[in-house]
Amino acid sequence: MNNKFNQKEKALQLYQLHHADNPLILPNIWDVLGAKLLENIGYPAIATASASIAYTNGHLDGEKIPFSDLLSILSRISNNVNIPVTADIESGYSIDDTRFQENIKLLIKTGIVGINIEDTNHKTKTIFSIERQCDRIKLIRAISDELDIPIFINARADVLLYDKDFPTAESRHKELLKRGLAYKEVGANCFFPIALRQKEDIQRLVTQLKMPINILTLPGIPDLKVLKEIGVARVSLGPSFLKIAIKAMKSLAIELKNSEGLSSITENEISSDYLKSLVSN
Repeated sequence: MNNKFNQKEKALQLYQLHHADNPLILPNIWDVLGAKLLENIGYPAIATASASIAYTNGHLDGEKIPFSDLLSILSRISNNVNIPVTADIESGYSIDDTRFQENIKLLIKTGIVGINIEDTNHKTKTIFSIERQCDRIKLIRAISDELDIPIFINARADVLLYDKDFPTAESRHKELLKRGLAYKEVGANCFFPIALRQKEDIQRLVTQLKMPINILTLPGIPDLKVLKEIGVARVSLGPSFLKIAIKAMKSLAIELKNSEGLSSITENEISSDYLKSLVSN
């Protein structure tokens, strides 16, 4: 199958997964093996987490990993699975429009079919105005059209990370709603109000925006069944999947240091043959 056609088909699949009966659950990964694992056990799509990719490569989150490294990692992931891959690209690694457009082209050429784009300016540590972020989303959509790959845009709104700018619950909701409607108008396919946790607040946005909503798994969010009931389309783990893996590694390392835990190794159901089967498929 033609690679471009295949990528286009995956983009359409990702869109359909956000309009299904059940929420799209995404345990965000950071490497090929994690992507192969999720594909093997039946996940319909793969998502990366910027923090997880940064940490596992020795960098802090916040566009600290070299962009060329990110491109290489995304290319390896997307070319080693047969399901859609959506990537966390933070704020696009540039506030300059020309450079931003070039970055988007390079990202699409890795084979990914979806992106998370934040409205935080990483250089100034402030939130972009609605107008400025809308312009950036328009650029993504224009590049998407130019390359004939209908990239799925998950527009992340960082309003809840800027309490000083939006000091009351109602001001935060109004700003989220304004951003969601504006981002939808210029081509965003999904709205990601990061750090939104309360059932009533989530349901209010779902009802008012009438577009797919992405919720991050943080302490205090409703149960997955409740999120489904109130109409959430996508649930992502962010760096939590990595934290779970590191927790298991840390616990075993501490046990071994104390001359314990050998059975966790000798009785582990994950064999070398299983790992080989993942990467050979």
